[in-house]
Formats: sequence, structure tokens, C-alpha cells
Amino acid sequence: MTHHMLGKVLYRRYQIVQSLGAGVFGQTYIAVDIDHPENPKCVVKQLKVTNFHPSHLETLRLRFLTETETLKQLGHHNQIPELIACFEENERFYLVQEFIEGHALTAELPTKNNFSYFWNENEVIKLLMDVLEILHFVHSNGVIHCDVKPENLIRRVSDGKIVLIDFGSIQPVDFGTDTELPIYRIPVTSLGYIPPEQFIGQTQLSSDIYALGMIAIQALTGLTPLQLQVDPRSNEIIWRTQETEVSDYLTMVISKMIRYSHKNRFQTAAEVYQALQQIPEYIYTKTVEAEYTIVETVDSQNLANGKNGVRKTSPLLTGVKVGLVANSLVMGFGVYSLLNSNTPAPSETDTLYKATEDFQSGDLNGAIAKAKSIPVTSNVYPEAQATIEEWLSQWQIAAEQYKTAENAVSEGRWSDVLKVAPIVPDILYWQTKTDRLVAQANRHIEVQSKTLLARAYEKAGAKDFNEALNYLNQIPKNNSTNPVVELKVAEYTQKRHVRAAYILQQAYKKATNQDFNAAVKYLEQIPEDTSVYATAQAKLIEYTQKQRFVQGEEVAMSTAQTSNLTRNQTSTNNSFINGASQTRLQDLHPGDFMQEVNIR
Repeated sequence: MTHHMLGKVLYRRYQIVQSLGAGVFGQTYIAVDIDHPENPKCVVKQLKVTNFHPSHLETLRLRFLTETETLKQLGHHNQIPELIACFEENERFYLVQEFIEGHALTAELPTKNNFSYFWNENEVIKLLMDVLEILHFVHSNGVIHCDVKPENLIRRVSDGKIVLIDFGSIQPVDFGTDTELPIYRIPVTSLGYIPPEQFIGQTQLSSDIYALGMIAIQALTGLTPLQLQVDPRSNEIIWRTQETEVSDYLTMVISKMIRYSHKNRFQTAAEVYQALQQIPEYIYTKTVEAEYTIVETVDSQNLANGKNGVRKTSPLLTGVKVGLVANSLVMGFGVYSLLNSNTPAPSETDTLYKATEDFQSGDLNGAIAKAKSIPVTSNVYPEAQATIEEWLSQWQIAAEQYKTAENAVSEGRWSDVLKVAPIVPDILYWQTKTDRLVAQANRHIEVQSKTLLARAYEKAGAKDFNEALNYLNQIPKNNSTNPVVELKVAEYTQKRHVRAAYILQQAYKKATNQDFNAAVKYLEQIPEDTSVYATAQAKLIEYTQKQRFVQGEEVAMSTAQTSNLTRNQTSTNNSFINGASQTRLQDLHPGDFMQEVNIR
């Protein structure tokens, strides 16, 4: 709980006024500096302490002092928050940093639910070069940020520049490979931006480059990393489609930033920056020209299909384009009205209108009777006859679909009810009846969905992401849990891949200690549809062979020992037999022999 911190004054100077949330490494607050005449805002981070043993605190204290020196150095950059103070109070460690007035990049990026504005190439290149300059400075100071994501990129109000925040996850460039990322405690918002090698403790400079490349893809496509497809053979991200209008050169640059293997990526921020500087000038001019020629090239057919022929540009320009096209459509309707000036008599039009009302309310026969009453000489007559035929056809379809929905309700097939509902023709009478069945189905589906979701949570808590996904996939679509389900499917899918990589790493460790039995058991747990499955299968064959070789040596040793034991036992038995042969038959008791008894 963090509410007890509100109003508290730390270091006799920094008064907590708001909680910003908790992360893996601690709690973050907004505070005001009451010792300063203007009471400026600042960010206070309370580092998490899990062990208060004196020796552990001393180790943590030394590490805290070391890392704060790094943060002080990083704060010299204009686009990284300045470290104002660091102190220890009541065996708690605190960092005080500059407060950046602005908004996170998440507010600017397009999303799956809002495709109204995709970034153009100029905007993406400017973002990349802006952040790459910051990363170059960070990496030059011997650290890796490790958590580059839209939430940690702030658009500063004062000058519109991007500021990189939250260095709570930083690692030294040369940190050991024994460090494993706590994959089950990292924020969901970091998943997808974190590259594969970071989960197994092999973070590189290019790990930050990978994350930045994923942000660029989101700006161009509106898809978050977890919504992108992965090539099952190469493990590479599939992001460029026919709808993604981006030059081949920029595509090449971004694709190299996000290679699955860190060895195949750009190795430094400077390399990416230099590659972007080589982009031909025609890309810029082409983009600008497209913004001004799009209004002239758009046609009504593309508008009807929801396509503009080229990428969407700024919201302001988009508004102008839509306004111009809309005006042309209004003029078209005006021409149509002039050409058809021979309008029918109001009474006949009213008759057809009233007939339509009857049809919508459920009185099919009454509607047909009214429509048939329109004289043959009326201009409305052809339309009325065509309308009657359409009514008969639509009514039959609606009745059949409603009957199908009724049967689904009686059999408890609630999802099928939802599938039928959109097929019911646009007749108010039948749609009202169908809506009642849909409401009934939704109530049952809500209960069923919440039950399945709870089971998925339970399985995910036990790290059984395969079974958790199985439950999520059983949840019907189009209910209130779908946004959560969609997020959890993406999250658990990613965590399943991460857990598979973690299990593979454990197998490697067991094999290193010659424990091939345990290594094989780990490998057998890796699901087939994960990115490391092919590697796991190859290692499974290798470790199984080694396991058999070790077992063969053990069997050979056991056989040799058994052979020696048998020879000794045989010698002992021979001595016993030789001794027994000296025993006289008359010395044995009659009861020592089996007696045959005849029964008459």
C-alpha cells in the first residue's frame, strides 16, 4: 500500500503529493520541493528492499552509491532527467530526479483500435534519430537502458523533444551472463519491446536498438509488438505488409534493428544513426508531395472502400481531404435531384412509407396490401413492386435465422446465437426478437467467460501458460471480457515463449553439470509452437544420446561387479554341495521327503 506515503516529507524537503505506481525495482512518486521558494515538482523513487539483514543492506548501500554516480553522469544529457539528490532514510533508499512536464509517446502512437493517423517516414526518422542520439550517450557511459518503450519516452512540453526516463533497469555493458531477467515480474507494457537475449541474461547494446525498432514499427503500422506475427522458421518479426507504405531503405534499416539474433542487428546506436543519414532525399520530397496531391488523386470508389490510395497524413490535412470529398458528394446528390425532377405525388410516397412502417413493425401482410394499393400509373409503382419482392425475401431469411437462434438457445449453444444475430436482415420486428435471445446468450456467456478467465489466471499463476491460453481461446468473442482476453492472450503467448527460453537455459545448465536426465526432462517441457522448439529438439537428441552413453557405462560397471559376485557365489555353492553329498540317506527323517497319498 502506498497511500500512507502521501503528504509525507522525506529528507526534510521532499513532500509526496502523488503516487505514480510501482515497478520491479521500487515505488515512484511525485513530490514538491518545499525547501525551494517556487516549490517545483520532482520525481522520487523509493528502491525496493526485500531483505533488511545488515550484511544485505550494506551490499545494497554500496550498489546504490555506485549506480547513483552513473545516474548523475547520465543526467548531464539534456534529454535525460537530472538526478537532483539521493539519500537513505530509515533503511530505505531514495532517488530524487527532475520532473519532466509532458506526455508519454503512447499518446501519439496509433493503435489497433485507432488507425486514424499513422506516422509518415519523416516523423519516424526524426524520432529514431532523436532517441538514437540519447542511446549513444547512454551506451557511451557504459550502461544499457534495458526498458526502452513508449511509456519511457516523454514528449517534453517546453521544446517538443523526446526525453528518455526510468533508468531503474539499467545494466552495465559488461555484466555477467548469469543474471536472468525476472520474467514473471516485469510490467506487461515492457513485453514485446524486450528482445529475446535479455530474458536469459545476455543483454547487449543492440537490445535497446531492438526496442526502439519495435516502437518505429508501431508508429508505421499501429500494431504493438505483441500483435505482430513471427516467422516460425526464422523467428523474425513480420511487420511490412501491402498496407504499410514505407520505403525499401527505411524497411531495411528497421528490420536490421529488430533481428532475432543480436549478432545480426546494428551493434551500436551510431551505426543506425549513420544508416538513417544515408536515406535518399527523394523520400522526403516524395512524402511532402504526397500530402499535397492526395486530394486530387482520391476517387469516390476508394472513398467508398475506406481507402485513400496513399498513406494517411496529419489529422489536420486528413480533415481537409475528407471535407473536400464530402462536398463533392453533396454536389453529386444535388445533380441527382435535378435530373429526377419528376417527383411522385406526396400521397403515393406516404403510402409506401406507411407500408414500410408496417413491415418494420411485423405486419407483413398489411405492408404488402398498402404497397399493392399504389396505382400502376404512379411513378412509385415500380419501386413498390420491387420493394414487395425484397420484403418477401428478407422476411423469409429473417424468420429462418431467428428459428436457428431459438434452437441454439434451447440447446445452450450461446456462441451460435451471437453468430446468427448479425445475419438477421434489417427488419425491426425480427431484430427486436433476436435481441432478446442475444441478451439471454450474453448473460450466460459472461458467466462462462469469467469462469474461463479465472481458470486462465490460475494456470498462468502456476506458470502453465499453455493451459492458460487454452482456457482463453475457449472464451467466446464479443463480450465484456474480450479486451482483457486479447491483452492476456498476447501476454501469455509472449510469456510462453519466454518461459520456453528459460527452460532451455535450465537444460543447458543441467547438461553442463553432466546431469543429462534432468536436461532431457526440461527439454521435453518446451511446447512445439515456441521460438526455441527447434533448438530444444536438436538438444534433446544430443542429450538423449549422451544420457544413453552414460547409462551404458553404468550398466557395464554393474555387470562387471555382478560377474565377480557370481563367481564367488558359485564357489561357495560347490562347497556346500560337496559337503551335503557326504550325508547318509538313513540319517534323513521321513518327513523330509514329499509323500504321495492315494485317495480312494
